[in-house]
Amino acid sequence: MRKIVGIIGYPLGHSVSPAMHNAAFKELGLDYEYIPFEVEPADLKEALPGLRALHIAGFNVTIPHKETIVPLLDDVTKLARTIGAVNTVVNQDGELVGYNTDGPGFIESLKEDAGFDPKGKKAVVLGAGGASRAVSTMLAEVEVASLYISDIFEDKAKDLAEYVNGLSKTKCGWSKIDSLSLKSEIAAADLLVNATPIGMHPAVDKSPLPDKIKLPKSLLVYDLVYNPAETKLLKAARVAGCKTVSGLGMLVRQGALSFTIFTGEEAPVETMWAAAQKALR
Repeated sequence: MRKIVGIIGYPLGHSVSPAMHNAAFKELGLDYEYIPFEVEPADLKEALPGLRALHIAGFNVTIPHKETIVPLLDDVTKLARTIGAVNTVVNQDGELVGYNTDGPGFIESLKEDAGFDPKGKKAVVLGAGGASRAVSTMLAEVEVASLYISDIFEDKAKDLAEYVNGLSKTKCGWSKIDSLSLKSEIAAADLLVNATPIGMHPAVDKSPLPDKIKLPKSLLVYDLVYNPAETKLLKAARVAGCKTVSGLGMLVRQGALSFTIFTGEEAPVETMWAAAQKALR
């Protein structure tokens, strides 16, 4: 009997996850199908019993549900609870168990796609939502020398920074996105990560950074947004001489980890990568 997996979020028009996973299922000859389920924020609580009743084998979770879904699940892994966000859920005999593959997928992408080992480096993360929680927590886990979080809402940045400070020895600072201190932090950083959705299709003319901030050539700029492949931020970074990486690497690698959780099989990463690129074109 065919097993159904999918993705919940709102909106989902930009998602390439169905193409990526379905190509992997086909490659390995697995009788699975991956389907998008648009779920508005107000409907999340009611949607979960429906997915359980339909015997969905599992599903990915994307914006804006990664944090709000945590207390609604039957169980959550230690890493996902530490991060405070879930992006993968498995239906284990009616029990919905949450995982987080975003964090590990991001670190794997940094090392494999950018050739960058974050240990001992200085990092700045833009945004303080679910994606930032995963990225910031994992950067602290791998022992970056320092971490700095900036958001349009200073209280959100402060709360996440204080949370990270309580988790590890990594010193984590914070500011509002238009703060002068953000400019100096970026000037001294090795890594800048955009963990906001700003710049995502269709709002491709927007950047999470104020125009007044200049990027040093020595900076690696990683944008979690993958559609478009080159965001306004990445274009500015490329023009400034920085090395740049789009979020497609993290998408594929977190997806491969989710694939293995869903199926128990090793994911065909190259197949998933090619399918994601094709879907974006």
